This record gives sequence, structure tokens and C-alpha cells, in this order.
Amino acid sequence: MCEWLVTNGLGGYASGTIDGVTTRRYHGLLIAALAEPEGRTVLLNRLDERLRLPDGTSARLTATETVAGGIEPPEPGLQLTFRLEAGLPVWRFDIRNTVIEKRIVMPHERNAACIMYRLVSGVPPLAIELEPGVHFRSHHGALAMPDEARYSVSGSDLRYVVACEGRGQQLHLAFGTAAALSGRAGWLPELEYRVEASRGYDHRGVLWTPGAFVLPFGPDGMATLVASTEPPDGIEAAPVLETELTRRRQLVAAAHPAARTGVGARLVLAADQFIVARPGGSGRTIIAGYPWFTDWGRDTMIALDGLTRATGRSAEAREILQASARLVRDGLIPNLVPEGGTDGLYNTADATLWFFHAIDRYVLASGDRPLLRELLPTLFDIIRRHVEGTRFGIGADPDDGLLRQGAAGVQLTWMDAKVGDRVVTPRRGKAVEINALWYNALRLLQGWLQDERGSAAADPVSRQADLARDSFNRRFWYADGRYLYDVVDGEQGDDATVRPNQLLAISLPHPILDRSRWESVLAAVGERLLTPFGLRSLDPAHPEYRGRCEGDQAARDGAYHQGTAWAWLLGPWADAHLAAHPTDTESVRAMALALCTALDGYGVGSIGEIFDGDAPFAARGCISQAWSVAEALRIWVRTSAPEAL
Repeated sequence: MCEWLVTNGLGGYASGTIDGVTTRRYHGLLIAALAEPEGRTVLLNRLDERLRLPDGTSARLTATETVAGGIEPPEPGLQLTFRLEAGLPVWRFDIRNTVIEKRIVMPHERNAACIMYRLVSGVPPLAIELEPGVHFRSHHGALAMPDEARYSVSGSDLRYVVACEGRGQQLHLAFGTAAALSGRAGWLPELEYRVEASRGYDHRGVLWTPGAFVLPFGPDGMATLVASTEPPDGIEAAPVLETELTRRRQLVAAAHPAARTGVGARLVLAADQFIVARPGGSGRTIIAGYPWFTDWGRDTMIALDGLTRATGRSAEAREILQASARLVRDGLIPNLVPEGGTDGLYNTADATLWFFHAIDRYVLASGDRPLLRELLPTLFDIIRRHVEGTRFGIGADPDDGLLRQGAAGVQLTWMDAKVGDRVVTPRRGKAVEINALWYNALRLLQGWLQDERGSAAADPVSRQADLARDSFNRRFWYADGRYLYDVVDGEQGDDATVRPNQLLAISLPHPILDRSRWESVLAAVGERLLTPFGLRSLDPAHPEYRGRCEGDQAARDGAYHQGTAWAWLLGPWADAHLAAHPTDTESVRAMALALCTALDGYGVGSIGEIFDGDAPFAARGCISQAWSVAEALRIWVRTSAPEAL
């Protein structure tokens, strides 16, 4: 079932299914991004909507799935259509000679949602009846309502407040026309969250309602509701919509010319969802994916180029890079800044190396040498710590210069699934993409030091890079298969499993792999791993291949990097292919077009996290993923104007 998403530039959002059935714990009309430790909090879970007609009858506009009665469908005969306008959802309801359009928009950087109903055609008097369902909780939180929950409603006409005893949050409801509260407050029938059930999580819960608000259409044919975390002073639905549409038009106009229309413009608007201000005004970051991810160091550094360079958002890129540099500890940037906490988790061997790549892409696009000079001491110290050795066994082998990593029970590469205490793909040793990134970082630092401090400062880094490159081409080449080992010096020796990680040995600005070996690596990856929606994480011929990523968490994590196709990997594939075949933009463009068909399904208007490795390549995971969108946008622009990115 396709889902929609609206975000607010803070990490807050509204999301649901097109027909209104609440299938995830993350669905709601207002999930606010609150300051820590609360984090993202569901305040308005759903709205049951009915159209009140002049003859005194009503027509149900939304569907509900309850434990007792299954799906309660909308009114028979209802014709429902759905579309996006400037990336924002629009529903059109056609029932009993009456047509209504509904829109949802969130004011930028405010924890509020505006729900708007416009009477397109019909005979008055008409009204919308809205019955809210609420359960104040973390968006990750349990669906069961606590026994001690005590909700109440106060107010009248245009303003109401829903509160819960013992909780600091309140839900403010402001109506555009006077709304009469009818019916009784109390518990709604228990809901069945079917996606949560399929994922092995708790999937039943009740909501509390203050009753139903009967909202007549005004003389302008509008009926509006503003839901917010605080008194919605200055928030009026129609001006908010116009302001947001203007902001979105400006985003598209500021993007690269190849991304100002069609698919490119859709990707620019999708990219905007992920660049957010941290609650409390402590800078900007990138949300890795909606609805459940927060900011991840690895995802941020991989996605930064596509999200900011093609969109002309260099100021945000600068701010994010500076903030990341301030978080460096022991030569590492954090893998995760936990929601509801303050301490970063540094269990990553690659995020810091992607940091070098992100800086390089930013400086090339912006010419911002002052920022490079500001960061250079930190970058030099990062390399020093990697040479000497840092946390989790991350450090350069003094004999061959290759970067090794590994700590028991800790997942350190992007293939980071873990089931209980078992790391599914531990990859301890010297991983192929880690060393491609290591070499790229060394060459980048060498060039920066040469430019800023001269040859004497750059020479030690150059020698380290030379050693790593010579060792890599000697150690990682799997002659029998004519591709690269995924890991050497691993716990079980050298691992010849065919995985997409080897593409980074070609795709990065400073490729570590000898040019003579590129074609055979590309052939192996293309034949075994390439799908229309990204690259499989494991060769289908491997006995541990899993072609479908479904079931409970243990089953999904067991398949996550064992065959699941990842959209973001299409970026490294495209870069590697164009490095070997610079004029063959047509093939890469075709792959980008195939991936971008995902904009019309799953999370409508965005690209999801993963796809099944087996046909028909069903979308899975998050409905909107930063690096999926970023790499699609970057490839789209590059194949439109090869000199651009």
C-alpha cells in the first residue's frame, strides 16, 4: 500500500497510507520533533473523516482497520484520486455529487500540520466531521495505551486543547471556522497495525478521542484544521500553503538546470526532506530516512553531495561539515547520534573516510578553501589516528599500509546488520571498500597539504598512500574469479564472496585499483548484482543469499545485506561505469530512469531504502531514504550534464 510523507525541516513529519488506513506505528498527522530527550513524538495519530450532507446523512471518506471488525471501508461509491503538487499530497473525494479536495502541509521549521478541505463542487450546507485519535508517545513507542493515561479536552469554537495528565506535551487544535464538538470523549476501537504485524512488532493499540468536531465549509469553500504543539498563533492554513509552495519553487529554481523540471525537480523536492535543523537550534544535519531513522554519520557523508551540490545548498553543506568536525573523537566521526540522548556512537570504520570524500565534493563545487584550511588540522589528525590505531581495532597495518578493522560483537562497515549478539556480516579484517576509501582519503589529504603547506608536509601521506595502493592490488585481486576479494586477512582468511563493495575501488576520485582490472570487476558486478533498483548486496549464487527482505526483525536483518538490493549503490556503479566508459551516459541514464520509477510507489514522491533482490524487486524498509534520493539525483544531473558533477 502506497504511503505519503510531509516533513517540517526539523525532523518532524506527517505520514500515512493514501486510503487512510493506519498500518505503521509511525503514521500520524503530526509527529513533532521535540527537544531531547523527548525526540520525535506522535501527537495526532489519525483523523476519521466524514462528509456531512444537506439531507442529514454522512459519507465516510477514510478507511480504518480494527482488530474486531477488519477494515471499515469508505462510503460505497466514493471515488478517490491522489496526486502530488510540488511534492505535497492532494486527495480528491467524489461522492454523491460532491467533490472535495484535501491537502496537508507543515509550516517549515514549526511543529504543526495544516489539514485543508476545499469544496470543489456540491450543494450547501456541507460540513466535514473530524474525529481525532490520539496517543501521545515516542514514534518508536509501544502501541498499547498505558493504564494510567488520562486525556482531556478543553476549549470551544475555534480553539481546543487536548492534554494528557502527567505529560508535558499538548495538542492544540485550531479551526478555520467554528467547530462544534459532538459525541463523547473516550476510547476508540482497538486498531490493527498490519505492517507492524508483518515486521514482528507489537501491532495493536487503542486511541483516545475527544469526540468529533463538525466543521462547516466557510464562504470561501474552505474548512481547515491546524494541529500544533503550542498555541498556533500566526499559523493559518492558506498562507502556510502558499508560503511553502513558494519555498519549494525557490528550491527547484536554485537547483542545477538539469534538475528544474520533471524527474529532476521531483528529486530536488524529495531531497529537501532530509536537510533539517536540529531541535534547539544547534546547527543542521541530515536525517538518514523516514520514518524511523535519525542522523547517521555514514549516511550523511554519502548523501551530502547529492542532497546539496545538485540542489545549490552549499551553505547547509558547510554547516553540516563543520558540525561533523566538532564531533570527531579519537579520529572518528560518530556513526549515530541517538534519538533521546546526547552521546554519539562511534562504531564505524567508514563514515570518517566518507567525510573526506564529502569535503572534497563540497570544496570542488563551492571553492571554499577557507573551510578546508579550517578543517585541515582535524583531517590530518584523523589520518594520524588511523595510522597509529584507534577504537574498534581500526588502524593501518604497518607491514602493508592497508586499513584493518574489527571488534567482537561490533558492526563497523555499512553492512551493519546485527541479530542479537550476532553480527550478520562481520567483515572483520581488511575490507575492500574501507581500503578504497582509505586510499582516497590519503590522496585527498596529500593534495590539500601540498597546496596549503608544501611538499614536505604532504610527502609522508603520499608514501602511506603508495604503500596502500601497491598492497591493495597485490592482496585484493582474486585471479580465479577476476574480481576483488571482499575482505582479506579476515577471520576465515580471504573472502571471495561477490559483493558490490568492490566498486569503490574504481568509483572514487582516486581509484585504488589498477586500470587494467576495471572491466572484469564491472562485468562480475553487473552480471551478478545489478538490478533495476540498485545493486544486490550478495551474489544470488551464494548459499546465504536471501532474495526477499521480509518477516520479523531477525529474518529481515538476516537478509538486509545478504541479497537485498540497495538503491544508493547505483551511485558507485554509475561512477565506476563512467570511469571506464566516459561517453556511455546512455546506459547510466537508463538505470537512473528505472530507479526513479520508484517515485510513483511505496513512499510516493521519494525513493525507499531497499528493494528485494529477487523480481519483482518489491520496495522495503524506510519509505524515504536520504542516500537513495541523493545518489539518484546526483546520477540524474551527471547524465544530463556530465561536466556538472
